[in-house]
Amino acid sequence: MESQQLLTSMVVSPVPVMAADRFAELVGVSSEVVRGWIDKGYLPTMKIGRYRLVNLAALQREALQGGE
Repeated sequence: MESQQLLTSMVVSPVPVMAADRFAELVGVSSEVVRGWIDKGYLPTMKIGRYRLVNLAALQREALQGGE
């Protein structure tokens, strides 16, 4: 019962996104490097409110297409 209440209170984004700092941590580079990639357009992002987040779905799609 408690887990059901927890699931209903969570908001799920229709697009998988991740904060740049967390993405940098998982990839193994500095936050500054990831911010540079974002500024140069190397990483797809999505703006939600005042936050710019790495769009993981678009990144995966680009990787599967060979980065074209």
